[in-house]
Amino acid sequence: MRTIEGMLTGRGKRFGIVIARFNEFIGGKLLEGARDALVRHEVDDDAIDVAWVPGSFEIPLVAKRMASSGKYDAVICLGAVIRGATPHFDYVASEVSKGVANVGLETGVPVIFGVLTTDTIEQAIERAGTKAGNKGFEAAMGAIEMVDLLSKIDGEAS
Repeated sequence: MRTIEGMLTGRGKRFGIVIARFNEFIGGKLLEGARDALVRHEVDDDAIDVAWVPGSFEIPLVAKRMASSGKYDAVICLGAVIRGATPHFDYVASEVSKGVANVGLETGVPVIFGVLTTDTIEQAIERAGTKAGNKGFEAAMGAIEMVDLLSKIDGEAS
């Protein structure tokens, strides 16, 4: 049995990041984490493009545009959807997660879901760089690994 795994090497790769402006305090921390992970793994800062969208619901459309452009090896989606007193949270969280997954499946480009879906602002803060690490950093690491993994799979298929 052979195992194919992606390595954490970003040299020569380009990444798009789609980030929601709503809950920007949280999103900004996620973006810092994602950029940190990419740069630490040899991605040039000028190989990272960031597209700000109004809210998390708009992420899948811009992610699809970026993934379909041929300019990016992966797209990282960041934002924070925090539960309120109405069912709005459930609709937004569900549609964003489905939309992001569909973009990756439709384009064949790794599209990473780094959108926090939390019950409280405190949980979001914890996941944006305090007690629970930085989910933006983790999303970027996943993007780097997936780019390398798919490259290996594609290389073996030819």
